[in-house]
Amino acid sequence: MTSIYDFTVATADGGSTSLANWRGQVLLVVNTATRCGFTPQLDGLEALRRAHHDEGFEVLAFPCNQFANQAPESDQEIGAFCRLNYGTEFPTFAKIDVNGGNADPLYVWLRKQKSGTLGDAIKWNFTKFLVNREGQVTARYAPTTKPEDIEKDIVALL
Repeated sequence: MTSIYDFTVATADGGSTSLANWRGQVLLVVNTATRCGFTPQLDGLEALRRAHHDEGFEVLAFPCNQFANQAPESDQEIGAFCRLNYGTEFPTFAKIDVNGGNADPLYVWLRKQKSGTLGDAIKWNFTKFLVNREGQVTARYAPTTKPEDIEKDIVALL
């Protein structure tokens, strides 16, 4: 795999979609959770999406229950929670693993593109990967990095 556009991912409705559907856009890929101390970052992620969507920016959310069982709901319940509580309009895909033997191939690839403080493993919910218009990972951000602190990097890629 040479770019994010080479991947097909599971959708929350039980289907699948190619990430090539976002070809040419700047993407922020985030592993999310509904019961995490960082869950309020969904507000900031949606604010970024709204501010820059017309310029070709999108957030792609991948719920993950690997960290302290903080996303126990079904895929449909997670999507509804995000929309109702945070007004999210960005795509929220099916729940995945981001580490270990069952890690989704997308996350295996993302982790190899940019490692973090624990090597390539994902440390916690809300680890963020910034992807340029060519489908290449340009930056990785810790869960503690607030969405608004990433905006300058997004704008530079737009």
